[in-house]
Amino acid sequence: MKFLFDFFPLLVFFISYKWAGMNAELAQTWINAHMGGMISGGSVTADQSAIVIATLAGIAATVLQISYVLARRRKVDFVLWMSLFMFAFFGGLTIYFHDEDFIKWKLTVIYWCFALSLIGGQLLFKKNLMRKSMEHVIQLPDPIWRRVNLAWMAFFTAMGFLNLYVAFVLFKGNTSAWVSFKAFGSTSIMFVFIVIQTLYLSKHMKDEEA
Repeated sequence: MKFLFDFFPLLVFFISYKWAGMNAELAQTWINAHMGGMISGGSVTADQSAIVIATLAGIAATVLQISYVLARRRKVDFVLWMSLFMFAFFGGLTIYFHDEDFIKWKLTVIYWCFALSLIGGQLLFKKNLMRKSMEHVIQLPDPIWRRVNLAWMAFFTAMGFLNLYVAFVLFKGNTSAWVSFKAFGSTSIMFVFIVIQTLYLSKHMKDEEA
């Protein structure tokens, strides 16, 4: 259930992009009629309308996520606040300049922020942030916690570079393909990484119990 909740903005972004792409003239007309004052030059082309609509929808979906958590009187995770800030910042630039390059950088910046947080926590404060976030669920030997922290550092760093490669090299000029990668490719890679990590950790948990 939490996975679906976390995946919600990405799914909304993907669906909105595909819908706007199939209804480009309608999307263009709506944007130019209602958002002219928020856009450089006062208008967008039909080709630019899909990314603007998708970005707006993604920001709105993230706001809905936070509103839902607050309505239930629960604490909003820092990650969710950061996601909203990144979406609003890079999304705002995307909408104003109607340039998809800004929103493409968002995913990489988020990944690298996570990596820097783990690195900074370890080097500056001698804190293993992955251990802090997971220790209430599982117990592991100290050397394994260090490996988990290093693995996530490397993973987030690599995913940041991968997103840049996909966005600006592999699918350069093909924003639709990058949107599909953002919604499903990166999510699938993370899912596989988590499964592999879980299998690895389960082995060490069994060793501890034995």
